[in-house]
Amino acid sequence: SGFNSIGHMDTMLRGRHQIGHSKEGEEFIQNVFHVLSQILTGKEKSNLAVCWLQYEISKVIQCLQAKKKKKLKAQGRKSKKLAKNFLKAPDNRNNLCLWKLYAYLEWLLGNTDDARKVFDTALCTAGTGGLKSAQLCSLSLLYAQLEAELLESIEGAVTSPAVHILTKLTENGPYVPYSGQVLPVNVLKARKTYEHALQDYLSKTPVSDQDQVNDTDQLVNLVGCYALFQYLTVGIDAAVLIYTQASEKLEASGSQKCENTGENFGILNLPTALEAVTLLHTNLLRFHMKISVYPLNPLREALTEALKRYPSNQSLWRSYIHIQRKSHSASKARRFFDSVTRSTNSLEPWLFAIQAEQMRKKLTEKVQRADVGEIHCTIPETGLTNRIVALFEHAVQSENGTHCPLLWRMYLNFMV
Repeated sequence: SGFNSIGHMDTMLRGRHQIGHSKEGEEFIQNVFHVLSQILTGKEKSNLAVCWLQYEISKVIQCLQAKKKKKLKAQGRKSKKLAKNFLKAPDNRNNLCLWKLYAYLEWLLGNTDDARKVFDTALCTAGTGGLKSAQLCSLSLLYAQLEAELLESIEGAVTSPAVHILTKLTENGPYVPYSGQVLPVNVLKARKTYEHALQDYLSKTPVSDQDQVNDTDQLVNLVGCYALFQYLTVGIDAAVLIYTQASEKLEASGSQKCENTGENFGILNLPTALEAVTLLHTNLLRFHMKISVYPLNPLREALTEALKRYPSNQSLWRSYIHIQRKSHSASKARRFFDSVTRSTNSLEPWLFAIQAEQMRKKLTEKVQRADVGEIHCTIPETGLTNRIVALFEHAVQSENGTHCPLLWRMYLNFMV
């Protein structure tokens, strides 16, 4: 076909087939992992195992999105074997990050009960660090999020497994698997514990840079757990309030640091903490809209504010495009894309602006080709092709766009 892709380029279609992980690219990546795993030792080797497993999970997610059942089965077998081998290594037995990824993998493959067993085992062996342990918080947050996603509606969520997981996290005792009920008194105690823990984190000043890195990771997990807990036990407004408080505090400490040092953050972890909190916030709003009636505006505002600040965050752009597809007026989104591309050098706004227009084009073509006799086309198509070409032209003229192979391939692909 004239080119080979290393890794995957899921933005392009080749005939009817999505371009997935090509054979040569896949071999190359596997070789890199194998060679590195023989060279590295200790902590670095564990970190490599985490990266490797994350990569395997990305392939499973791709199979799920493409709805390829056969491929998913084979990929699942390979990924599970790899994960089990990693966990057998003596160094990794207590690595909560690997346990978390293995459980997540099982959950994605549809083995919910097996995944729960893995989560429960990991939480039981993790000790009693409670809210002080970043890894334990992160593990509990993912488990609770997955359980929450199974809920049909927010009514009755107070006695769900997700609330049980989040209350147990605050008790600092050994973890006990969910038995079907959550005591109201435990919920009240947990709320107080979360409240105090969050106040402590927001008011304390880190001693060293390393402390700050650990603290920001921990703060993100803590805010995530507390907000999800409030969402399930009180409601969406209570959860949004926590995200707002945390974001304001992080912004304030960020600007204060700028004034004190006279430069941009002493360490680059504050903006990432703020970004991670924003991502949790927008994801929760999206989930809430899926299971109940809620206006679109709060989510749209949160996304536009966040994207002005983090124009290269792909997850935020995906959410933005997803909600814009629902509205028939493209002008607001176009103005927004235009303002962001003017104010930043990053390439993501261009790529997503192009993708949004291509989706619109696909939609109008589908409507026009529908075989139902006479159709009065509500959205004229004529300008879309020209608009997409103009976007490509501007994008490849930008400094980063000139050197982006993906952008050129997308352009060629579109012209063909």
